[in-house]
Amino acid sequence: MPVSTPVEECAAAGADWAAISSRSKPLVIRGLASAWPLVEAAKHGASEAVEYIAGLDSGAPTEVMMAAPDQGGRFFYRDDMNGFNFKRDKATLSQVGREIVRLSATDDAPALYAGATDTAQHLPGFDNDNPLELIASEPDAQSRVWLANKIEVATHFDLSDNIAVVGCGRRQFTLFPPQATGDLYVGPFNVTLAGQPVSMVNPLDPDARSYPRYPAAEELGVTALLEPGDAIFIPTLWWHHVAALDQVNVLVNYWYRNVQRGGPFLAFIHSLWAIRDLPDEQREGWRAWFDHFIFGPDAKTAADHLPSHAQGVNGPASPQRDEAIRRFIMQVLSEG
Repeated sequence: MPVSTPVEECAAAGADWAAISSRSKPLVIRGLASAWPLVEAAKHGASEAVEYIAGLDSGAPTEVMMAAPDQGGRFFYRDDMNGFNFKRDKATLSQVGREIVRLSATDDAPALYAGATDTAQHLPGFDNDNPLELIASEPDAQSRVWLANKIEVATHFDLSDNIAVVGCGRRQFTLFPPQATGDLYVGPFNVTLAGQPVSMVNPLDPDARSYPRYPAAEELGVTALLEPGDAIFIPTLWWHHVAALDQVNVLVNYWYRNVQRGGPFLAFIHSLWAIRDLPDEQREGWRAWFDHFIFGPDAKTAADHLPSHAQGVNGPASPQRDEAIRRFIMQVLSEG
């Protein structure tokens, strides 16, 4: 059975950012952007929403993904895992949006998808006209727009917290916590569709024979159907599959608290090289190091027995410590 447990919800009027941003689970915020001009335009029809975007378009080209009609709107790997089932091109947001509107009248349309397009460059003035006051306190929250027809975005995670707002069309979100990772059958780390690794399982049509552990992930999953003006908060590392359900869809998202220098994922990849294939005895030894200095309850105070001036890279967080770690890593890797 598909995921059926709903995501917890709140109304925009009762949304408290301090409480939301400290959550470890997703939250749907109904009507958060109901007053946006983009959402108002969508009430008059999808073409009106696209023309609203066209009116702000700077004319800068963005990347567009295109998949043949027989792919069912799912952007993914080819069956033999030698490449992807889509092509990439460049176009302006106006061109993409108007082509999506044109294709909405056809029965056998290819899938079109322009994602993560920076509004500051491509739609100057969008944030002024469509402010998201809820996250005004997050200085690095930059809006990005996503245009698509009826498509699926494979289950993936983000390295930053995320607020996604539906501007036009409906979106179905299926989400899984980080604890479900082992049962999601993660694809390649370094050959990805658009940045982050994806789950090989399609939660809308799971293949139980190929992925027998997936039902355990499904038990932890939650789902939400968003209408124009609705928003969803997605914490870092939460897996999410997104299905755009209508022929013309616009979504705006905000990543914030962005990780620096590759963040934990880069350290994770390095651990694959440096630790995973060691003899078992050494792996257990390093597990003790990680437990004491990284994951243990006293990890942040593990160097307290040293004078503050002697704690070095294992001392408390500070700009000076971060720079010392960066230099230490660069020196070790360059010597290797």
